[in-house]
Amino acid sequence: MADGKKILITGGGGYLGSVMTPMFLHSGHSVTVLDNFMYRQTSLVGICHHQRFDVVNGDARNKAALKPLLKDADIVIPLAALVGAPLCDKDPLAATSTNLDAVKMALAMMGKDQWMLLPNTNSGYGIGESEAMCTEETPLNPISLYGRDKVAAEAAALERENALSFRLATVFGMSPRPRIDLLVNDFVHRAVTDRTVVLFESHFKRNYIHVRDVARAFLHAFENFETMKGGPYNVGLSDANISKKELCEKIQSHVPSFIFLEAEIGEDPDKRDYIVSNEKIEATGFQPKYSLDDGIKELIKGFRTIRNSLYSNV
Repeated sequence: MADGKKILITGGGGYLGSVMTPMFLHSGHSVTVLDNFMYRQTSLVGICHHQRFDVVNGDARNKAALKPLLKDADIVIPLAALVGAPLCDKDPLAATSTNLDAVKMALAMMGKDQWMLLPNTNSGYGIGESEAMCTEETPLNPISLYGRDKVAAEAAALERENALSFRLATVFGMSPRPRIDLLVNDFVHRAVTDRTVVLFESHFKRNYIHVRDVARAFLHAFENFETMKGGPYNVGLSDANISKKELCEKIQSHVPSFIFLEAEIGEDPDKRDYIVSNEKIEATGFQPKYSLDDGIKELIKGFRTIRNSLYSNV
């Protein structure tokens, strides 16, 4: 077991990093986070007492900020990113400089014995062939700036010997830095607050993974790096290659008052439609612990907790 590693996480105050950081600390590792806290989040304040935790308020694109933190790291996890097609299209210069250029800069400064574990997205598969499983050998076909930059960052990382990439399914679940825009989180939020959603292209399928299982996949890689390094791994729930309509039916089983309508006119702005095989990482001994139902139940409680009624009279 790879005990006591020194881990640098850029963007560690975000949705994924706020779950990963305490889990890594609990597992005996030391964690330094570099984050500009652009969303004014306070998701790491609960672990500031931890002696093996440090945090730097800075930008992962700033070489002067990154360089002194890199020299002490055994493992680098570049989480800092503008995530999702809409945000990247809104500010393409910031997107590419963060999602691609900052990763390349970190790689250029890393020593050959340092490990990079790159979080990627399986949105690089774009639109898959009907009912054909996307494996790590499937040609990548990103259909957005976000997908193209993440695919290019993965290619750059995997050129070095001590690296691997996780092509993450659509992540769901509560985090100290919540995200409502992710598909499962979004639909559960609508079920709890609006009670309704209109589906465009409701047959489109994708794969899902709980945020805590993402953190567990990284821990698994710490312990099995020598046998896993050198390639990409899909990370998702093998029993959750489902359509948006099927997802809504599952949510409805937990929130019976939830109503979803299928629109015959209109397009999904996020055109992803594919199913994914997770056999490669499962063959290394990794199995997710948290089901889609587990995530829906915790999201219902979470959205009851953080319901924003600032401009409501109820």
